[in-house]
Amino acid sequence: MFDRIRTSVGRFVKSLRVEATAGGDKRTHNLFEAAAAYVSACAEDDQDRMDEASTWVSPEALSFGVSELACRAVITLARERDESPRVVARTLLGLPAA
Repeated sequence: MFDRIRTSVGRFVKSLRVEATAGGDKRTHNLFEAAAAYVSACAEDDQDRMDEASTWVSPEALSFGVSELACRAVITLARERDESPRVVARTLLGLPAA
């Protein structure tokens, strides 16, 4: 039981990790910044940036951020294309129309 608590606290503390910016100021990356950096690195096939972004927050937070980014992207594309989000999502994944 204490291992679970220690693991959870460790992940939480790691997700609050502070990094130095170019100006020397310290800042914390939030899960949406991490998700945006991770997804853009995936799109550009940049493993180093993917690895870096995945250290900014906990794996659970990164997963939530990527999921939220995907939802927002599908909604935006659906509005632009005047289609349903279901059609857009299936098209992006190369699936046949339902």
